[in-house]
Amino acid sequence: MDQSGILQFEWSNVSSCMKLIEAVKIFGKRTMVYHSSFIDEEGISKACGCPLLPLKSHIKGPAPVTDQGTDIVDEAISFFRANVFFRNFDIKSSADKLLIYLTLYINVALKRLEGCRTLAEGTKAIINLGLEKVPVPGEAAFPFAGLFSVPQSPHEAELFRTYLKQIREETSGRLLSCAYRPNGTPNKWWLAFAKRKFMNIIVP
Repeated sequence: MDQSGILQFEWSNVSSCMKLIEAVKIFGKRTMVYHSSFIDEEGISKACGCPLLPLKSHIKGPAPVTDQGTDIVDEAISFFRANVFFRNFDIKSSADKLLIYLTLYINVALKRLEGCRTLAEGTKAIINLGLEKVPVPGEAAFPFAGLFSVPQSPHEAELFRTYLKQIREETSGRLLSCAYRPNGTPNKWWLAFAKRKFMNIIVP
């Protein structure tokens, strides 16, 4: 059992994996969503109402660097397979808003990886995803109207865009190690979740 409380299994076929998804779906209906533990915002800068939380990352960007055991990216990936089944998310902290954003991003990334049969193909798909423009609140392509406040200046918009780009890239890199096994083959236990719709949002 991993830290999110979800049992880990190895599966030899898609049918078995889909059966597990249905079991987790039932589990999801019977429990509350997993919330972020990063509720202490003292000393944390914000942009568009989103805390710019520290990351265990060497990717260039505005996020402070941390050497703590867990960051918000770890939480998003760890909680994804439970949280993705929920259509509603009771927000308890500003960090939960970022957790919501990352959960949808993981959903999008898995959708891009769905047809990639090798780690090399998956890496290429993730790189292409990273090249896409990152929308911010107030722009038509931003997926969560009202989740974050609209930037009050071009500087705030660019700060938030840069932070989101950094955290998306960091999430993508860690997700690849989950979606593919050490031998470079797809991990069906992860890629099968590309078919889910977090908060009933259709992933393109």
